Amino acid sequence: MAKAPRRGPYICGIEAALDVVSGKWKGQILWELDVHGVRRFAELRRGLPGVSEKMLTQHLREMEEDGLVHREVHAEVPPRVEYSLTGHGRALNQALGPLGAWGVERMRREGSETAGVAEPSHG
Repeated sequence: MAKAPRRGPYICGIEAALDVVSGKWKGQILWELDVHGVRRFAELRRGLPGVSEKMLTQHLREMEEDGLVHREVHAEVPPRVEYSLTGHGRALNQALGPLGAWGVERMRREGSETAGVAEPSHG
């Protein structure tokens, strides 16, 4: 059964924005692609410890449908598939920056542990 498209109706802009970034891994996928530019599937998976192949595939497909991620398939044997952010994805990443700063401050205030990776701009 196909999932219903995320098209509203929305009550406010925050609801519409959160609709496209909902899911545990989407923010981290945005960060990985922002930091590294172009990533192959295996590289993304290594950069997101704990993500399953199924979940990464699902999130990448949704993000591609939402115009956040560009998927390029190179005609090689075996096929090489690369993912990168679109302009829309980069704009979303920039918009998430203040939210990430708020989250970093919250972690500092509450003494939360981090995963021990470099601090992303929004995560």
